[in-house]
Amino acid sequence: GFGVVLQNLFAEAQNVEAGYAQIESSKKKVYDYLLSKGIAADAVVFQFVNVNKQYEPVYSANGSWAGQRFTGYRLSQGFTVESKSVDAVENVSREISSLIAQGVSIEAMQPDYYYTKLDDVKLSLIEKASADARVRAEKIAVNAGAKLGGVASARMGVFQITGANTNEEFSAGGSFNTASRQKKARITMRIEYRVK
Repeated sequence: GFGVVLQNLFAEAQNVEAGYAQIESSKKKVYDYLLSKGIAADAVVFQFVNVNKQYEPVYSANGSWAGQRFTGYRLSQGFTVESKSVDAVENVSREISSLIAQGVSIEAMQPDYYYTKLDDVKLSLIEKASADARVRAEKIAVNAGAKLGGVASARMGVFQITGANTNEEFSAGGSFNTASRQKKARITMRIEYRVK
């Protein structure tokens, strides 16, 4: 599995050049910090810098709206940290806001966790669900005085991945939890057997 954390650097300045200088300074501090925490250099990807003009409303003496005044620029740059070291990603996401004390303007978000061997899990679940369905069907057949024949039809339901300790609702289209580090996978099988 691997963890992904998305963060956002931002700067506010009267001119774009000053904003870029702030972003570059923050970017260097973030990079040094991540490397010091055991994150590999190639696990960090910085995105494009977005530049937005900021305005504030202007009101006349009698209180009516008179337009807006340009107040400066807000620059933001997102970056992602993606690593197979889930512990490192978790620590970074929890502690990176400590850079605020170094003058870094940063908006931190919760990490996402992904499991990379879902196909193996899915196959294993299908096997278990199919075996369980056969055992149940045999019991029903015996109670009805019949014997179980071959499979008439088999249909797989949606694949559900929920947080291990959450009360998430199942979704008709299948749920895919990335917020929880510990996950629970479930699949439903509908198998119809012939009886003889």
